[in-house]
Parts: sequence; structure tokens; C-alpha cells
Amino acid sequence: MKVFTLILFTLFSLGFTSTSNSVPNTNSKPSHAEWNTLLGKYVDQKGNVNYKGFKKNAFALSTYLDSLAKNAPTDQWSKDEKLAYYINLYNAATVKLILDNYPVKSIKDIKSPWDQEWVKIGNKTYSLGTIEHKILRKMNEPRIHFAINCASYSCPKLENTAYLPATMEAQLQKATFSFINDTTRNTISENELQLSNIFKWYKSDFTTKVSLQEYIKPYSKIAISTDAKVKYLDYNWSLNEIK
Repeated sequence: MKVFTLILFTLFSLGFTSTSNSVPNTNSKPSHAEWNTLLGKYVDQKGNVNYKGFKKNAFALSTYLDSLAKNAPTDQWSKDEKLAYYINLYNAATVKLILDNYPVKSIKDIKSPWDQEWVKIGNKTYSLGTIEHKILRKMNEPRIHFAINCASYSCPKLENTAYLPATMEAQLQKATFSFINDTTRNTISENELQLSNIFKWYKSDFTTKVSLQEYIKPYSKIAISTDAKVKYLDYNWSLNEIK
């Protein structure tokens, strides 16, 4: 009888262990490898997107977004891990929004593109606007404005590699330098800065400790005066599509 009881206990223990190991880990940190592959395949060096081709692989994008939804950041994650998660999530969700409404000439042709609550993080749903304004901007990293993309030509370009925690600082520096010195988005001279409206809309993020001119100065290839005049350029909301 004792032997029979021992056998039952052993079988029960093995079965319990097997069941426990089959439960997916919902707190792991995503590698972003899937997103990196998709970006490399459908986004060019200028940040323009082959939406027609991307749409044929929409399932892979949905799979990546599902993996992010099931692995929401926790308090134990580092700031760079959270930045990578939310920047990649924002950009991937923006691409999905375009694909779901494609063909479209502009993201602004979609009804309330930044207010729709459909992006899943854990058991909650968020809008793109909430991810940007209530999460990313609250992280006190103004360079996120040069990393997230709004699917438009005047937006900072969509990089064709994913943002990663290990390279976050270098990637943010590169994105900021690239955007500020991009003459299709900003026109800079010593005494006048004709800037993207991004610097107008989010001026408070850039000027917590310095003036706007002082913020831009270290990144600019052109020497600028600290009292240079600032003007803002028209924003091109046309879809950032490869022609």
C-alpha cells in the first residue's frame, strides 16, 4: 500500500511539474528581434516604408505586438528596457494602424488615429496618444521625439532597426543628430533656425534646463547663435511610403 501511494504521489508530482512548465512566461523581456527583421525588410535608409509589402506580412507584425502585450514592463525593468519597449511598441502599432487602413494618403485621414484605444499592454488597452504623452514623455527623455514615428514625411524617420536597451543611448543620439541636421525637416543657419513643428509642440520637453537654441546647438553641424531667431516650418503629413 505504501508503495502504491508513493507511486501515485510521484506521478502526481511529475504531472504537476509538467503542467507548471507549460505555462508561458508573461514577465519576460522581449528581444524585439521580430520587429528588427520586419524593419530591415520593409523600411529603407530614409525611413520610408513599403506598406504594400508589409501588408503581406501583417501576421508577423501582429505576432510581435501580441508578444509585447503579453510581456508588459515591470518596476524591475531598467529605464532603457522600458524605453526600448515603448518606442518599438509605438512605432509597430503605428505601422499596424496604417496597414489596417491601407491604402491611405495620410495618417490624418484615419479617424482619431492617436485617440483610438486598441494597443494592448497586459490586460489594458491604450491609445497611441496615451503611450506618447502619458508614458514616454513622463520618462523625462526628450530624445524620444526623434525616435517615435507618426507615418508622415515630416516626422522623424522610422529607423530600419529596432531600438534595444543595450544600444539605447547611441541610438537616441544618432536619431537626434540625424533629425536636427536633416535639411528636409529643419533649415539651420547661424542666426535663424527654421525648425520642425516638433520643437514647437514639445518645446517644454526640450527647454527644462536650457533654451531651445542651446538644446539644438550641440547636435547642429552648423554653429548657431544662442539668440538665433526661431521660425517653424509647415508640416507634411503625407504618408511616409516608398514611391
